[in-house]
Amino acid sequence: MIVGLLVLLGGAVGAPVRALLDKRLAVRLPWGIFAANVSASFLLGLVGALVTTGRLPGWTLALVGTGFCGALSTYSSFANDTLKLAEKGERRLAVLNLLLNVLCGLAAAVIGAALGRAG
Repeated sequence: MIVGLLVLLGGAVGAPVRALLDKRLAVRLPWGIFAANVSASFLLGLVGALVTTGRLPGWTLALVGTGFCGALSTYSSFANDTLKLAEKGERRLAVLNLLLNVLCGLAAAVIGAALGRAG
């Protein structure tokens, strides 16, 4: 019950942050979704490492990891934005969007985890 409430609370904050980023940063590429996905990946790597090393309590992962990061990041919007770019004939931008989201998200998670283990 408590874990569900923590996830709900984190999600209630993460989803509006994603929507705000999407509205503020959208230009030719969907930079808002990119920023949301990469920052959520970093934060999840960091919090996961801090919980694993015992520097944060386990419930933090439900609140921040599953709730906030889960609501902040979005695979479906990323996939839809990539598809829209390809359908508009912007195939190079679609591939760039795909590569940037996947590679930068993975790098951000690795960096976050490394920082979480280091301190």
